[in-house]
Amino acid sequence: MHGIAFFFFRFLQPKASNPSVPYTAERTQAEIDATFAEFENRAKSQTTNHTISNSTTDLAAQASPKTNEVSSEPEPIASFSTPLKSRANGRRNNIEITASVLEGTVIEAGQTFSFNEVVGKPTSARGYQKADVLVDGKTIQAIGGGNCQVSTTVYNAALQVPDFEILERHNHSQKVPYIAEGKDAAVSYGSLDLKFQNNGSQAYKLFVNVTDTEIQATFYAL
Repeated sequence: MHGIAFFFFRFLQPKASNPSVPYTAERTQAEIDATFAEFENRAKSQTTNHTISNSTTDLAAQASPKTNEVSSEPEPIASFSTPLKSRANGRRNNIEITASVLEGTVIEAGQTFSFNEVVGKPTSARGYQKADVLVDGKTIQAIGGGNCQVSTTVYNAALQVPDFEILERHNHSQKVPYIAEGKDAAVSYGSLDLKFQNNGSQAYKLFVNVTDTEIQATFYAL
């Protein structure tokens, strides 16, 4: 008891640097015992106010999700793919950049989607390269070639979503090899755009996937 009391006496001694509490080593055994009892009572009262569970079962129950919760996975509503017929590096590079920019785009209820607004201007500073584009019936090399196939794929997927209303869509000056005639959606930043409005009451999320053989656009309901 005396050893423990001495420990708490040392523990409860005020710091010498505090001028408001004078330091003294002269304390009676009764004072020491009283101090120890007070400290012990404080410790007991603090223990009753703070409960710490050592049960691994309780911790596991807190960490694991409820089995009756509804899954938050989005529901696929519409999907469309177009074949990648060209193996040109520049074209594929551009398609992959644009697909990554579009990935995860959310179209809220009442919102209008603009391909050019989301994707932005294709520039070499953003990593875009020259590739084939159709201009006035002629094939030329231009920065961002390949974007029209991405917009066409997105357009045909959007056609399958009942809540979407197509506001702007343009044909190419001649038939393109990756889609049936009249089903394409030409885009050119600053002039030709693909736009559609979400007239429904729920939001939709767009995912665009590029493989070795195709581009696939899928809309999910949130």
